[in-house]
Amino acid sequence: MPLYKRKPFHLVETPKDLKPHEPVFQIRFTKEIFRAYGQYLDRINLYRQRVWTCKVSAKCNLTYEEALVSEKRAAEKVQQFPKELVVPVLRDIQFSMLTLKDLVNHIVTKLQEGFLEGVELQGRKNNRIYPCKIVKVLQESDKARYQVDWLDKDKKITGHAVVSGEDLIKKKLPISRDVLKSFIRESTYRSVPWVLHDKLARKHGISTDPPEVMRGKISLQDGRVVCDRKRKKHEEDRCNGVDSSKKCKRKKLEKDRSETFIAEKNAEKGEDKGKKEPIKYPIDDLLVQPGSDDPAFTQRPSPSREFNIPMDCVGDLLMLSPFSLEDFENALCHKDSNVILIVESHSTLLRLLMKDNGDYAMAIQKKKRKPKMTIITWIDYLCDFLEMVGVAELSTCITTIRRGHYGLLDVRAKLGIFRELIGRALSTDLVREKLDEDIEETQLLAATRRGEALEEGRRMREDKERLKAESSGKEVKEDSILDSVFSSSNEVANGSNRPNGDVVQKWNGKVLPSRAKHTSRNSSELQKRSKEEANRILLEEAMVRRSTRVRAPPRDSPAVAFLKYLNKWKGE
Repeated sequence: MPLYKRKPFHLVETPKDLKPHEPVFQIRFTKEIFRAYGQYLDRINLYRQRVWTCKVSAKCNLTYEEALVSEKRAAEKVQQFPKELVVPVLRDIQFSMLTLKDLVNHIVTKLQEGFLEGVELQGRKNNRIYPCKIVKVLQESDKARYQVDWLDKDKKITGHAVVSGEDLIKKKLPISRDVLKSFIRESTYRSVPWVLHDKLARKHGISTDPPEVMRGKISLQDGRVVCDRKRKKHEEDRCNGVDSSKKCKRKKLEKDRSETFIAEKNAEKGEDKGKKEPIKYPIDDLLVQPGSDDPAFTQRPSPSREFNIPMDCVGDLLMLSPFSLEDFENALCHKDSNVILIVESHSTLLRLLMKDNGDYAMAIQKKKRKPKMTIITWIDYLCDFLEMVGVAELSTCITTIRRGHYGLLDVRAKLGIFRELIGRALSTDLVREKLDEDIEETQLLAATRRGEALEEGRRMREDKERLKAESSGKEVKEDSILDSVFSSSNEVANGSNRPNGDVVQKWNGKVLPSRAKHTSRNSSELQKRSKEEANRILLEEAMVRRSTRVRAPPRDSPAVAFLKYLNKWKGE
């Protein structure tokens, strides 16, 4: 069972009051059953997150289904563990206080240095080497002697003998360290001390009682080994009135506060620097940030993972075309052989290969095919292409296509044909010339924009210098105007000598006529209204889809929109 954040995870139990015809939702790989679609969806999303760990191999950052596959493969390797080594290794594992790495090294060293009962190896007899099997280890004073059974080619016993260690030839260890680690993880339910599953220990006659040395450190509780140190700590906390759950929550709260404080400090440092890391292109389309002159976009939808075709056939690139990705996907999965969208996609690529005058064009000329391709004859041209390519995986599809059953092919086979067609099309001279033209246009456009940017920068510098000069001249002019105003204060107070009844007012050291003040106020209101209207138009445009893909009419079902596909570019 995969681990959730390195901890055991329990599946939902099946409801006991299910009715025979009650509609339910079942998860395929766990067989869990839910009545509510919301609960089913939440559990599926949890299983798709990369928070699961393989219990046997300890691989992390997996989805639940990937962890199940990893456990299955690791368990198959563990099943190949030599039977004669199972009991000795389990004895070394039981109640060991070593870490996993040290325990593996200890077991490997022990297996390499000595000979164990039940191990098959080779021994010397009458100056010749024969296969044998160790039956029993005999301790005689300081040296160990071994009782062996001599074996023939069919591993039948031909005799018995007692030999010394010098007469036995050591063999290479039949297991790797990774397999040994997986065996230890699968055989135990806890680590340090490592404790075997009760059923496994009873099967091989291994004691489940803690040794005398560890009686003060561990104890049994509900049939499970528990460390006394942790148990005593919990008991002390309970006696002192300290709730362990509240204690953990307090520690977690303190940790969150410290992390928040560190994040704020890092943010302040980042603001002080005021520098952003440059973006390295090319990047994924979803990572492109909107520019300053772009309209206000709505919230981006999350990437879709629900496809009719297998996920390993879905790429990461966004390809703009006269039809939508959903229509293309549905057309690939459709069982009809003459779907217009599929026929035109193949026909376009095949016509391009015919215009290139390459190998395909020569093959068509040899078979004296008509230059016009129709909805009936397109499969003949496609079969000719597959015969010319000679790919073994695609050649098996020729018979099915000739019979008019293209729609019955597997989706991977259809995509394989498309991949081969596109690969050949990209290598044609027509496409290469078009790509070269586009590259030249892109480079020319980049050079033009670079020149415009330089010209704009030069113009801004000139405008800045001119404004600076005008501001200095304006200050001199205002000083002279103030002198004249103060000299004729009586005329300013009465305002009788002014034409049109204007009154001169002093405001922050400036002389302004009252009519000019009303005019500036009206212009600011007009600017505010025009700005609000422009923002409203931008918000309305943001709701419109920017792509030019063909979409199904509102009253039609999107699932069958590909059947009504019409190529609007055909006449161009």
